[in-house]
Amino acid sequence: MSRWRSGQMTVELAALLPVTLVCGLIVMNLMQFVVACARFDRVALDAVVSQGVSAAGDQDSLTAVADVRSAIVRAMGDDERLDLEVSVAAAEDGTPSEGAVFSLATGLVRFTCTLRFHPWPREVSIAGVSMGAPLSLVHERQLVVDRYKPGVVV
Repeated sequence: MSRWRSGQMTVELAALLPVTLVCGLIVMNLMQFVVACARFDRVALDAVVSQGVSAAGDQDSLTAVADVRSAIVRAMGDDERLDLEVSVAAAEDGTPSEGAVFSLATGLVRFTCTLRFHPWPREVSIAGVSMGAPLSLVHERQLVVDRYKPGVVV
């Protein structure tokens, strides 16, 4: 009777090991995403306030977006283990406040900073079968500032 059970633990280990590895990879990627989001939240707001509001020189919205993006990329660091994409968009914020018919604040600009995280490994090939992670995790941060009054954050 015991000779039929001698390989049971080996079969259970062979079935459980891939599931355990996949769960470990998922947890590792989620933890890296959470750390990147925490850093991005601080860095994005600082970059918008310092670079997007009345920076030195003649600055239009395209220059402001490029300056904010480069400041965020520099501050996020160059970690080759993480596959991150940073994008910044700016749009005039003409939304009137409560009860107002129209907005008199024409200098308000809404900066939208987006972090796109690609999990590791992106693509795995085992025995000729390739598998990949088709999704990307996205985190977005918005801030409305007054372009003509430094330090005014709405």
